[in-house]
Amino acid sequence: MHTRRILAAWAALALLTTLLTIGPASGANPQAQQISDDQLNAKFATVGGAQVLPTERTVAHWFGSTLDPSDGVTYGYNMVGADPYNCAGSACDVTVEADIVPVVVNVGGLTFDGNSVVAATLASPQFALNDYATTTAATNSAFARGAGGALSAGQAGLQLQLQDATQRIQFNEGGSSPYHLRLNPHLLPAVTVNVPANHGTLLQSGRGVVFADVNYGWWVSQIKNQLTKADPTHLPIYLTDNVLLFQGKDIFNCCVIGFHGAATQNTGSNGNAKVQTFAWASYISPGIYARANGGLYWNLQDIHPLSHEIAEWADDPFVNNTVEPWLTPTAPQYGCTDILETGDPVVGIGFAMGTNTFRQGPNPNGSQSADGYYHPEDEVLLPWFMRTAPNLVTEPTQAASTNVGRYTLMGDLNPFAGFRNPATGC
Repeated sequence: MHTRRILAAWAALALLTTLLTIGPASGANPQAQQISDDQLNAKFATVGGAQVLPTERTVAHWFGSTLDPSDGVTYGYNMVGADPYNCAGSACDVTVEADIVPVVVNVGGLTFDGNSVVAATLASPQFALNDYATTTAATNSAFARGAGGALSAGQAGLQLQLQDATQRIQFNEGGSSPYHLRLNPHLLPAVTVNVPANHGTLLQSGRGVVFADVNYGWWVSQIKNQLTKADPTHLPIYLTDNVLLFQGKDIFNCCVIGFHGAATQNTGSNGNAKVQTFAWASYISPGIYARANGGLYWNLQDIHPLSHEIAEWADDPFVNNTVEPWLTPTAPQYGCTDILETGDPVVGIGFAMGTNTFRQGPNPNGSQSADGYYHPEDEVLLPWFMRTAPNLVTEPTQAASTNVGRYTLMGDLNPFAGFRNPATGC
């Protein structure tokens, strides 16, 4: 990969951007309305969906199916990468080109420049390599920072990207297994979006961080407009800095912080249609969601949205994987849903990984939410949705358990009882 060269070039650009633009994490702004912490929710979405066609013009993927013993239905699903049950040798090692498109957003008199967070994103576990044997900290039962510990014995001593580690844990491909799903980042030219006053405004968190608040429907159309320039065999990632979305007409009905989607194009192309997958995620400054000193929603910062969307893209690239409906008290905002979205049940739950040197100072109000780490989200694994017990699919839990395998990436480090067993119905 060219990550190191990309990092060096974009670190210089990020510094120049910081010097030339008004920073979105600056202090009080008279134009920004205050949003209460009770209103500041974290949501994710999916956009569109595509029928899986016999085409070579999309990301590498495989099809599998599992019998759900709870309802007796066999559910099929498409996932990115190689089939872990039928691949061999080098065919198990798949690299997807990830085209990062920084988005410069002008709204309410401020500029939120996606270029400024490129270097920090590339240095994060999403693209940089880390050892997933242990973690320094993890979310506790109060959604605050708790003790870390053993994470993945199966990946101990290996240097892996976050999604690669996640997929290997999901299919119990540890140690010397040739199974990999890697992302190779490429930086594309930035695009600029000017948000009209009737589609966006400025809000300020209780810790003084000013962020963009943009209408969800309008923003989706802006991202869709970019898809004609994308390569269907790549994953375009539209990256923004502190751009959050409100739904409907209420600017405080906030906030969607990421989505992934799929769209079929050129349907008349003799059976070789373009099926484009894509993702948008915002880099989130400490102090928007994360309370001070490892408090509530400690993990909801930096790459938490991006890790959510990449994981969901990997396990549901075409936004058409359905399962028996599930419901979890950890994510009431989704209600009863039948979508295989691996991040939705665990929003705000995660762990510390890597070293983060970007925006690690105090919040504008003087409190401290940053802690020197990146904050990937935990991810729910396939057997949770499929009600599989005992679970012989995933890497075993850190301590021996009746169900054998873990139901989320974090295993025993996830403190909520609903993830020590398969999903329950609605």
